[in-house]
Formats: sequence, structure tokens, C-alpha cells
Amino acid sequence: MNIGLLFATLCMAGVAVAQTSDSPQGSDRPQPDATAPSSAKHDVGSGAGDIGKGAAKGAGSAAKGTGKAAADLVTLHPINAATDLGKGAVNTGKNVGVGAAKGTGKILKGTGKAIKHVF
Repeated sequence: MNIGLLFATLCMAGVAVAQTSDSPQGSDRPQPDATAPSSAKHDVGSGAGDIGKGAAKGAGSAAKGTGKAAADLVTLHPINAATDLGKGAVNTGKNVGVGAAKGTGKILKGTGKAIKHVF
């Protein structure tokens, strides 16, 4: 966890260094009709968002599987309870893994753009 925070801090520092003052204040974002590529800070921000969405979906899957398993245990269906708990765990791992992979990829892309601007 601490390594992840260190990595995120380094990414944000790279984005802060890469920002330029070429654009007027408040116009960081491209206009809706413009087809400009995304900025480094946009890539890092959307990557962090993807990681958060994956974690949230994973928590939802875990809660859903646990809830179904508890209901099956109450109704004396232990095999179904184990199956539901296993499905919840698998879906949790899948959602967290996909979110982390997508988010990390976007963060690395943004970090690369930020480092390119520095050099």
C-alpha cells in the first residue's frame, strides 16, 4: 500500500512539473468541438478514477456474494452458500484486477507524457 502511495505521489509531482502556462487561466480542458489528445493530468486523473471504480465494483460483488451466501445458510442450503460466496470472491478479484490494470495503464501513460514535457 505504501509503495502505491509513493507511486501516486511521484505521478502527481510529475504532472505538476509538466504543466505549462501557455493556455489562458481556466481553459485546461479542450473545447467540446476540439479533438486534442488528452493531457497528462487527465490521464492520471482518469486512471485514478478507473482504479476507484474497480474497487467499488469489487466491493459490490463481495457484498452481493456474501449476502446471497448468508441467505442460503439461513435457509439451510450450504452448498449454494459456498457457491455464492465463491462467485462473489471471483467477481471481486476480477473487478478489482481490471480496474487496477486499466487505471495503472492510464497513470503510466500520463506519467510518460509528463516526463516527456520535462525533458
